[in-house]
Amino acid sequence: MNASAISNDIALRIGLAARELPDTDAARMLSVLDDAIGLPPTDKKLSGLTVKALKSARDGEFADVDTAVLKRALGYLKGETSLSAEPLPEVSAYSDGEMPGSIRVACASDKGEMLDGHFGSCKRFLIYQVSDSEKRLVEIRDIDDAEADGDKNGYRASLIADCQVLFVVSIGGPAAAKIVRVGAHPIKKPQMGPAIDEITKLQAVIGSKAPPWLAKVMGQSPEERIRFEQEEATA
Repeated sequence: MNASAISNDIALRIGLAARELPDTDAARMLSVLDDAIGLPPTDKKLSGLTVKALKSARDGEFADVDTAVLKRALGYLKGETSLSAEPLPEVSAYSDGEMPGSIRVACASDKGEMLDGHFGSCKRFLIYQVSDSEKRLVEIRDIDDAEADGDKNGYRASLIADCQVLFVVSIGGPAAAKIVRVGAHPIKKPQMGPAIDEITKLQAVIGSKAPPWLAKVMGQSPEERIRFEQEEATA
């Protein structure tokens, strides 16, 4: 199909909708729309599109995608969701060693300061420095898959190689293995929400007795981690 048959506005909406879905680009979204409503997509056709139709198109291409995620994508497709970019949060200054006992945490994000990104399609990583007494958003790392050089997962993992923890809405097995390989601990949080909420929960754990996986990434000795496990077992 000639790309000129799609208006610039609808092309933008398709691109934004695709970004809401895991491992989906505009081409994949178009193939699903082709089966669901036919090409070219028009305002009239998109206005009648439903979540059920998206889930069943192309033999269930999006059947396993969470309904809430598909609703957000559908909002973009129908033009019901604002296309204006949500402002990014303010970053705080930080120098290495400034927060003793802290760890660095990445959150996959698409909008503002939300933890709402899938590893393979999120727009950016929000980078926090977190200790038991303080938390700071120290950097925002935008993602440009054009720099991936054929290995998108490896490229994205390299962007957070200095982090010990990754919070993400979803991540596949091969991608998770690459995250572990660079030294980070991936944690799936399918219930999207403000990134700072998860950071605050993590901070509370750091301030108490860290579970073994967290003690490991914080650099605690095996003896300290074993002691924690023994105390937990007898509690």
